Amino acid sequence: MIHVKTKTHFEKATRFTIPCTIRVEHTYESLEAHVELDHGIEPGIGDKVLVHGAPLSVPFGQGLVVRREATVTRANRFERAWVRLQAMFNLTELYEVSFSEGRL
Repeated sequence: MIHVKTKTHFEKATRFTIPCTIRVEHTYESLEAHVELDHGIEPGIGDKVLVHGAPLSVPFGQGLVVRREATVTRANRFERAWVRLQAMFNLTELYEVSFSEGRL
């Protein structure tokens, strides 16, 4: 694991590169892709994960498991707070959905 310090707006963020496993499934029952970082690393709120390498193409009815490298950039306090605030407002948009006929 490689650690590199980089400056962000209000404090320093940690950026590191780590191996990962990508699982892609393209079947009638499921269309999904998952990235699992090695060593049990879990991305936190506001963290960014960039998987390196060419885009994957999986034919219909098949699945694929690939090993790649990923760069994880940890969010600073301001970025985490901003993402939490945005999430609250995005959640309230769901409350505005109505299934009743006509206007309220």
